[in-house]
Amino acid sequence: MTAWTLSGFGDEIDPDPAVQLAVLSALGARHIEVRSAWGTNVVELGDAQLDALAEAVDARGMAVSAVASPVGKVDVTTEDGGELDRLRAAVAAAHRLGSRYVRIFSFYRPAGVAPAEIRAAVLARMRAFAALAEDSGVVLLHENEKDIYGDVPRRVADLVESVDSPALRVAWDNANFVQVGVRPYDDGYALLRPHLEYLQVKDAIAASAEVVPAGHGDGQLLRTLTALRDDGYAGFASLEPHLASQHELGGFSGPAEFGRAARAFVNLTASIGVHLR
Repeated sequence: MTAWTLSGFGDEIDPDPAVQLAVLSALGARHIEVRSAWGTNVVELGDAQLDALAEAVDARGMAVSAVASPVGKVDVTTEDGGELDRLRAAVAAAHRLGSRYVRIFSFYRPAGVAPAEIRAAVLARMRAFAALAEDSGVVLLHENEKDIYGDVPRRVADLVESVDSPALRVAWDNANFVQVGVRPYDDGYALLRPHLEYLQVKDAIAASAEVVPAGHGDGQLLRTLTALRDDGYAGFASLEPHLASQHELGGFSGPAEFGRAARAFVNLTASIGVHLR
C-alpha cells in the first residue's frame, strides 16, 4: 500500500503550539508544519521560543515536516537584501526543529509590471537562496502563490530549472493554482512533477476563489493524488485548509474546521488506496 506522511500547518488550528500538536495528534498526524507559534512568525521566534517549541514537539513524539517561512513574500523591486537574512533565520529554525525543508516564495511585483520584467531580479535572488540552502544542508520548497513570479506552472518550472539546484524544489498547492485560473492537473502536473517534493493540501472554487476542503472544489485533487500515487510519491501531505480566513501571510481554520479538512482529505486518499501515517 502507498503511504504518505500526514502533516499540517499548526497555526491554522490555534496560536498555542500545545493546542496545535494536540489536535494534529488526535487527527493521526505525527508531524507539524511550523509557520508561527504563540502568534509570532517562525522567522521571528527567539532561541528560547524555538527551544520550547522543539521540546513540545518532541514531548508529543512528533516531528516538524517543514518550516513555512514567509521569505519571498515581498515586492522584488523594493527588496534590499533583507530576505536573505530572513532565510538565514528560517534555516536556523529548521535546524533547531529538526526539519530539512524550508518553504519560500518568488516575490511580488508592482501593479502594471509584467512578470517578464522582474524575472532577472527574481532569479538572482533565488540563486542566492539556493546557494545558502546548499551550504546549510536544507531544501527550499517553492510554493506557487497568487501574484508572485512563480504563480503559474510555466513560471514555476522556469524558476526551478533556471536556478538548477538540488536545494530548490516544488511545494505543490492545488488551491493556489485554481485562484490564478490554472487547472492544476491538466495545466501543470506533467510540467512540474519532476520537481515536486511536497504536497500542500487545500482546494478552491474557480468562480469565487473560495478555499474549500480537499475534493470540494475545482483543484482536480483526486486526479492529482491518483497520479502522485501512480508515480510513486512517498512524501509529506500537509494540510493548510484556510477555511475560516486567509490573508497575505497565511490563513486560519480553527480546530473544528481543521478537522473537517482533515477528514475530507482522508476520504480522498482512502478512496485511492493511499494510507496516511
